[in-house]
Amino acid sequence: MQPAGPPDESVRQIFYAANFVRDLDIRLEKVGNGTCETSLVVQERLRQQHGFVHGGVVATLADHTAGGAARSVSGDRDVLTVEFKINFLRPAAGDRLRCVGTVLRAGKTAIIAEALVFCNSPAGEQLVAKLTETLFAVEPQVVENQIEKR
Repeated sequence: MQPAGPPDESVRQIFYAANFVRDLDIRLEKVGNGTCETSLVVQERLRQQHGFVHGGVVATLADHTAGGAARSVSGDRDVLTVEFKINFLRPAAGDRLRCVGTVLRAGKTAIIAEALVFCNSPAGEQLVAKLTETLFAVEPQVVENQIEKR
C-alpha cells in the first residue's frame, strides 16, 4: 500500500470516484488539512415539488464534503460514514450551493466532522443546513474486500 500524498491529493483521488456525486455535478473547490469546500450549481432536476433544492441533495453534498475533510486527515486509510445528523435551517431556494466541511476531532479509527451548507440568495449567502457526522477510518483493503463480496 502506498502512503497517501498531500491531503488535497488524497481527497481528489477519491472525490470523483463516487458515481452519485459525479451525477449531481458536485465540484471540489478547496482542500486543506481537515477542511474541504465544495459547490453545486443547482439544476432544475435537483429541486423538489415546491421548487427548493431537495433535502437529499443537500444531505449528499454535506456528507461528501465532511467526508472529504475527514479523508484529508486519515492518512492511508479510507473513510466511511457511520452516522450523520442534519438540521435543515431554511429552504435552499437559490441556484448555487456552497459547502464547507471541517474535522472536529480525528481519532485513530473514528473521525467527527461537520459541514455547513450555504445557498445564494438576493440578500447574499444564507446558511441552509448543518450536518455533523461520524466516520470510520479503515484500511483500503477492508473496503475492497466488501466490494468483492457483492
